Amino acid sequence: MAADDREILREVWQGRLPICFSLAEDEEDHSDRPEPCFLLVSRLTYITLIAEKLTKHFRGAQELTGDEELWFEFNNQPLKWHYPVGVLFDMLTHGTPLPWNIKVHFKNFPEDELLHCESKEAIEAHFMSSIKEADVLKHRGQVINNMQKRDHKQLWQGLQNDKFDQFWTINRRLMERIGEEPFRAIPLRIYQKDKMFLQRLVKPVADTGEPLNLGHVLQRLLPEQFGDLEHLSEMVLIHGVEVPVETPVQWLSEHLSHPDNFLHLVVLPRPKTEQ
Repeated sequence: MAADDREILREVWQGRLPICFSLAEDEEDHSDRPEPCFLLVSRLTYITLIAEKLTKHFRGAQELTGDEELWFEFNNQPLKWHYPVGVLFDMLTHGTPLPWNIKVHFKNFPEDELLHCESKEAIEAHFMSSIKEADVLKHRGQVINNMQKRDHKQLWQGLQNDKFDQFWTINRRLMERIGEEPFRAIPLRIYQKDKMFLQRLVKPVADTGEPLNLGHVLQRLLPEQFGDLEHLSEMVLIHGVEVPVETPVQWLSEHLSHPDNFLHLVVLPRPKTEQ
């Protein structure tokens, strides 16, 4: 891996968001309102991975039995724990002042809106399932299936413990081309506010062998919004940064994928002043 490529990967890994976690008003058991908890949270992690820290912080204001399931809310909207933190932020709060203010709940879990996440093992299972799916798309599953169980565990522990070198020592094998051929397909999901994410089979090259860029992909998947690439009313964010539509999707996949090996694209209306 070239030095400049590794620098890009490290910059992505180091992305952080300042978040203010406050206990929801209807869950305070005492008259004294508990102090909020301010944390710098990785864009790449899952919000439930910091549940233990928040439970300890708010324990004094709550009579907890130990069976409660923590969940989070922003602007009356429960936050999907299986979306990376940075994706949630970009999709729901882009352009708003920091810190991001999130409400913490221990009661009244919204069964109809959120998946249960009762342990770190549930997060690990979701994470590894995504990595395996991504490698099936890229390499027919050959790379992940040839790894040992300890390699899988190292990927998870690298993310959980926020250890760049621990993670990328293994993950670089998942990002390598086989025989210099591009990936069979690009693991990619597109997020828009108030919609389910969109996932379709995306090839990195055309039938002619020409590399495809992000604009080509968006024209096919979202033709109404990206039919005219010269006059875009929408913008595409990856890790909070607007990505030029001329960027090859193979390069994006190799350099800007999340730890789950998927490219997570957030599509938002462009501010009127920029149109």
